[in-house]
Amino acid sequence: MAEHNKLGKKGEDLASDFLKHKNYSVIERSWHYKHKEIDIIAFDNDVLVFVEVKSRTDNYWGNPEEFVTKRKQKFLIEAAEQYINEQKFSGESRFDIIAITFGKNDHKIEHIENAFYP
Repeated sequence: MAEHNKLGKKGEDLASDFLKHKNYSVIERSWHYKHKEIDIIAFDNDVLVFVEVKSRTDNYWGNPEEFVTKRKQKFLIEAAEQYINEQKFSGESRFDIIAITFGKNDHKIEHIENAFYP
């Protein structure tokens, strides 16, 4: 596995654990629709949450959340719409970002709720 894939997997594992610690119910990980992927799908009480996880080893080129571009948001929205249709879900939903920055011996997690809107 490529190094950036290992970092991404480690970040998604940390993000999933982080959400579970906040009493979210994680129901899907790495859910795919065509070539689009949603990293984590979870419930925060009755709200369906689509989570994009961004992991970086430093902030030299910017904070991790800054890499969720408008194009990426569009892909996530399209995939989320498909998921909602498949599940026949009719409740409230939102898009969150979990930004993780890894240091040499630690990491920092930032959870951005309602990070963008469809």
